[in-house]
Amino acid sequence: MSDLQEEGKNAINSPMSPASVDLHPEDTLLEENEERRMIDPTSKDDPKFKELVKVLIDWVNDVLVEERIIVKQLEEDLYDGQVLQKLLEKLAGCKLNVAEVTQSEIAQKQKLHTVLEAVQDLLRPHGWAPQWTVDAIHGKNLVAILHLLVSLATHFRAPIRLPEHVSVQVVVVRKREGLLHSSHVTEELTTTTEAMMGRFERDAFDTLFDHAPDKLNVVKKSLITFVNKHLNKLNLEVTELETQFADGVYLVLLMGLLEDYFVPLHNFYLTPDSFDQKVHNVSFAFELMLDGGLKKPKARPEDVVNLDLKSTLRVLYNLFTKYKNME
Repeated sequence: MSDLQEEGKNAINSPMSPASVDLHPEDTLLEENEERRMIDPTSKDDPKFKELVKVLIDWVNDVLVEERIIVKQLEEDLYDGQVLQKLLEKLAGCKLNVAEVTQSEIAQKQKLHTVLEAVQDLLRPHGWAPQWTVDAIHGKNLVAILHLLVSLATHFRAPIRLPEHVSVQVVVVRKREGLLHSSHVTEELTTTTEAMMGRFERDAFDTLFDHAPDKLNVVKKSLITFVNKHLNKLNLEVTELETQFADGVYLVLLMGLLEDYFVPLHNFYLTPDSFDQKVHNVSFAFELMLDGGLKKPKARPEDVVNLDLKSTLRVLYNLFTKYKNME
C-alpha cells in the first residue's frame, strides 16, 4: 500500500511532460489550466478491473430488473442520472423529487445533483468521503462512476462479492500554456471485503490469515474431521470446505445431524441451481443455528455462497466449539 501511495505521490509531484497517451478529440478540448482524468488503456485490460465492472453491471441490472432497465456500459448508461435515480430509489426505498425525463445537459446535471446529494445524505454519517462529482459523472468518468457504485454496493450490503485490491492507472491531462501535459496516478477502487463492508471487529481468523497462514491447514483439517464425523452418517464426505458448503445443503443437513432432527426437504433446495437458492439454503441453516442456541454467525450468507473461505471457517468453527464433543 505504501508503495502505491508513494508511486501516486511521485506521479503527482513530478514535472508534467507533454502528453504521450492516445487521446480522444473531446479530451483535447480543454481550457487553459483545465484538467481531465481518464483510465489508462492498459488498466482496462486488467482481469480484476474487468471483473469489477462486470460484477457491478450485473448487480445494477439485478436491482433494476423490475424496471426493465438493462445497463450495458456504465459510462454511457449512468452519466445522465436516470439509471442512478432508479437505482437509489430501489435500494433506499425512497422517491426522489426529480423530473423523470431530462434531455438537456442542464436538466441532466440538476437531476444528478439531486441524486448525488441523496447519496451523500446516506453515506456521510458513516464517514464516506465522495470520490465523484456531478461534472465527473456527467463527463462519463468511469473511475468516478465505479467509486460511486462500489460505495453504494458496500453501504447497502449488496449480495455480491467485489474483487479485492483493484487499482487503476489514471492519466491526468492538463492544458498549460496552450500545450497538453499528462501524468499518471494510481487510484484504488476496492480494498478488502471486510475493510469495505466494515462489518465486524477483527477476530482470530483475521489473525490466522494475516500472520499464521501455516496454521490455516491445521484448522481446516480439524474442521473437516469434525464435519465428516457427522456427515458420514449420511454417506457424505467433505474434502474442500470453501466449495462444498457454498450451496448451503451440507450446512442444513449438518445442523439436522447435530441437533438430531430431520429437516423437511421442502424447507430448502436439495439441488440449488441459482445464487438466490444457495443464499436461501445458507440463510435457512443460519436460522437453524440460532434455534439451536448459537450466536448469529459473523458472516453473510452471500459470503459463504461466494466461496469466501474465512466466512465459511467462521461458521463451521462456531459449530465446532459447541458440538466438538458430540458423538
